[in-house]
Amino acid sequence: MSYPVPSNENQRLEALRRYHILDTPPEPAFDDFAKLASYIAGTPIATVTLVDAQRQWFKARVGVEKNEDTREVSFCAHALFSDEILIVEDAATDVRFAGNPLVTGAPHIRFYAGAPLINSEGFALGTLCVIDQRPRHLTDEQYSSLRVLARRVMEHFEVRLNAQHLAKALEEVKTLQGLLPICSHCKSVRNDDGYWSTVETYISTHSDANFSHGICPTCLQIHHPQVYARMREQGRI
Repeated sequence: MSYPVPSNENQRLEALRRYHILDTPPEPAFDDFAKLASYIAGTPIATVTLVDAQRQWFKARVGVEKNEDTREVSFCAHALFSDEILIVEDAATDVRFAGNPLVTGAPHIRFYAGAPLINSEGFALGTLCVIDQRPRHLTDEQYSSLRVLARRVMEHFEVRLNAQHLAKALEEVKTLQGLLPICSHCKSVRNDDGYWSTVETYISTHSDANFSHGICPTCLQIHHPQVYARMREQGRI
């Protein structure tokens, strides 16, 4: 079986991978989204689906045992082309899906509705979808509620990504805390083992800071008065 591919597929897949969510363990928040979608639509099956290059993978699922399918049988692969919910009221009479193994065999899909998960760049990463084993339709209220819920799912993806970026940034930050014993004359710093070292050595050891050396105007005037005078004349100080 073949499946449709968006014209921006490469960029879409790059965007999907930036979220670092494929093949991650279940998370309660996404499980709750799937449960709520099932409740809103009154369907026995609901999933939070991400459409990868060759497969569809379920971040959360209700009424489904496996956690992925090939993209060839994916209904969600057809829902990536619009901001609107893709609705298939009876897959057995739809030429796109009538011969699909998920229709002719378990789980015997008849009804499908997939709300695209569109990120801030406009890429559809997957869907929040609901599935039933009998033909049916969505009410206006169910349609609107699923669209709202899909936006909340995508917002949670964004929050999750931002939290990852923040955690990575915090790992890279080293902070100097507490009192630093420092010599009032030479400005050497005493470390925890009682040894004295230069300020540069101490800070470099306890942080990611790097140093470049120069001379302040006050020290320049005291130690190199001729250079100071010349720079003053040139307006460089």
